[in-house]
Amino acid sequence: MSTAQSAVADITAKKTNVRWTIVLVLFLITVINYADRATIALAGPVMSKELGFSPVEMGYIFSAFGWSYVICQLPGGWLLDRFGSKRVYAYSIFFWSLFTLVTGGVSWFAGTVAFVLTFALRFLVGAAEAPSFPANSRIVAAWFPANERGTASAIFNSAQYAATVFFAPLMGWLIHNYGWHSVFAVMGVLGILFVFAWHKFIHDPKDHPNINQAEIDYIEQGGGLVNMDQGKKGGAKTDGPDLKYIKQLLSNRMMVGIYIAQYCINALTYFFITWFPVYLVKEKGMSILKAGFVAAIPAVCGFVGGVLGGVISDFMLKKGFSLSTARKTPIVLGMLMSMSMVVCNYVTMEWAVIFFMSLAFFGKGIGALGWAVNSDAAPKQIAGLSGGLMNTCGNLSSITTPIAIGYILQATGSFNGALVYVGVHAFIAIVSYLFIVGEIKRVELK
Repeated sequence: MSTAQSAVADITAKKTNVRWTIVLVLFLITVINYADRATIALAGPVMSKELGFSPVEMGYIFSAFGWSYVICQLPGGWLLDRFGSKRVYAYSIFFWSLFTLVTGGVSWFAGTVAFVLTFALRFLVGAAEAPSFPANSRIVAAWFPANERGTASAIFNSAQYAATVFFAPLMGWLIHNYGWHSVFAVMGVLGILFVFAWHKFIHDPKDHPNINQAEIDYIEQGGGLVNMDQGKKGGAKTDGPDLKYIKQLLSNRMMVGIYIAQYCINALTYFFITWFPVYLVKEKGMSILKAGFVAAIPAVCGFVGGVLGGVISDFMLKKGFSLSTARKTPIVLGMLMSMSMVVCNYVTMEWAVIFFMSLAFFGKGIGALGWAVNSDAAPKQIAGLSGGLMNTCGNLSSITTPIAIGYILQATGSFNGALVYVGVHAFIAIVSYLFIVGEIKRVELK
């Protein structure tokens, strides 16, 4: 080995690993993000009884988050491309936490006033959270080479399960001892405090005080977009965030297939973070306290599956499989496992219900690689806008799923039809990736 080669090898061996600290911060804030989404689900059974909400009214309240979350995706993605991830995300964290905190005050009201206020505050939480996942995707695209994005995206995406693991038992305990409003107060304050941690640890790759040039070179040579947010701190105009590009994305067969699948996969997510605790209480007769702890069991499986899906995908990529095969294989296998939740309609033993729900959650975790796919496929000039469009399509299910299940419950008095409704979505996600998406590759703007 020549002296020059030895020097290069030495630099490479000594590269820092700041990017993994970045994804840890993304994981933690996404845990808080999903815990704030789930507050209404854990509080729902007691809240609906105390305030007199019907199943259909609860369905609309569960969906309130989704309406604004979807409406604000494209503006949120545009803001990310215009001002950069760090700045926009900080405001997002602060405001969604503030609106969560205020939601606890609805306990002072009742009837129609309580319903309107609860819907409005959940609507505002959704609007404030809109930039979060497109920002996560942008940050991963900037900080990670292609062969590590699956793992990085899986880590922050697995936070949705970790949120239930960490906070469902706590929320159940808080509701049991201090009332449902206490959950919103605790989570709101926690999120506001995290804004300070965000400012301390999150920087652009080339601006981070702890990174060295070897790591920057490693990221950049592997396809990381390290210059994505350079020069955007003051909101300078760029040619990236142009809404005319939406037409190009929606006319691309691969992207349309990804969006359809994301919608279907998110239907499973929103069943688990809205109606699942209600299912345990009303269909299976558990107490709120017990439901909080039981809900954590499938969530643990989802968390393990979520991380494992990204690891498997990146391992396949490093072993020489194509990007398409490496991303699609965990998604298809995961969705097949998710369909097992329908078996719960035919078993009565509590352990069996927990087992099949855990298997479904594990599969959903493995298959939740949509954000890794977006990091691979999004045009580099409009990564935020592209992520916003994917999240818009995907989170339409945050509106439809809670409302549809509410109507199914009111019409049938049972969750059987609801589980079939959710399971069918997992099947459609498989069909979309196998027959619509085709080869996964980065879209080039015209």
